[in-house]
Amino acid sequence: MDKKALYKKLLDKCLRFDLKGKNMLYTSANGHMFSQLNKDGELGIRFSREVQEKYIKELGTGYFKSYGATMRGYILMPETLWENLNELAKYLNESYDYVMTLEPK
Repeated sequence: MDKKALYKKLLDKCLRFDLKGKNMLYTSANGHMFSQLNKDGELGIRFSREVQEKYIKELGTGYFKSYGATMRGYILMPETLWENLNELAKYLNESYDYVMTLEPK
């Protein structure tokens, strides 16, 4: 299954927010984008600085890049997480909770 279809299936598990975009798929809430599927089919999810560092170590990953730029606040979700959409949905829901604490844009 292609990544766009998987991302859509992932969002079906997250009922508090919707998928946005046509070519570049993403989620946003409270005026803040908090996940994105880049053109290479990689998923970046936004977390607080402390949580970013924790997950980079725990998941053995790094910062997320999209269109050649490092996305501040986002980590690259490991490819293996696509095999467990329920687990991936937990990270996405955690990110949503985080952006809802930020000042609305």
